[in-house]
Amino acid sequence: MKLKLLIAGAAMLSLAACGGSSDEPDAAAEEVAVIPESLAPFGDGYPNPGAPCRRLGESAATSNYLDDSAILVGCPSEAAAETLGGRIVGNVEGVRLVSVPMGDANAGMLAPVEAPAKQPPQQALKDPIRSPGGLESKCLARINDMTGGGVIGTNRIEESEAAIAIYVNVSGAEAPWRCLGYRDGTIGEVMYTGSEGAM
Repeated sequence: MKLKLLIAGAAMLSLAACGGSSDEPDAAAEEVAVIPESLAPFGDGYPNPGAPCRRLGESAATSNYLDDSAILVGCPSEAAAETLGGRIVGNVEGVRLVSVPMGDANAGMLAPVEAPAKQPPQQALKDPIRSPGGLESKCLARINDMTGGGVIGTNRIEESEAAIAIYVNVSGAEAPWRCLGYRDGTIGEVMYTGSEGAM
């Protein structure tokens, strides 16, 4: 009976010793794989030089994993692959293939210039000089501001190739004021045509 207990105890000790070695297969599973040339590795490491993962180029072994919107990276261990933040898409000879999204390819670029919203075509003034909003109205308003509201009305309009001279009567003035306007709708010089002492 004592002999049977001794044998059973020795068997348990040997099993316990074997149980301690059960971690060895897990350690072997996490062994670092060598990235083969068949995966077309390039660079000194990814994402930084010296890192264990490497970018992978196009080859027969990688062609099914390449994507225009992602970088294909080979990592020699599961732990290294998981740190990249990508998606593990395959395993070739123990090397984990990771697809890392490139993000917005246009990041940092200037925004495209958008075409201005189409404005309804402006109605051309029937008479760019005398129509409401034309040169005559602009000159009357400018002279009215300069004289403190004394404009009575237009005296005459003289047109030439260079400019349009609009003469304006002002209350209390012995001579009209002259406003030079241009065909592009802008107002140039505004002046009193009489003697300044008589203003």
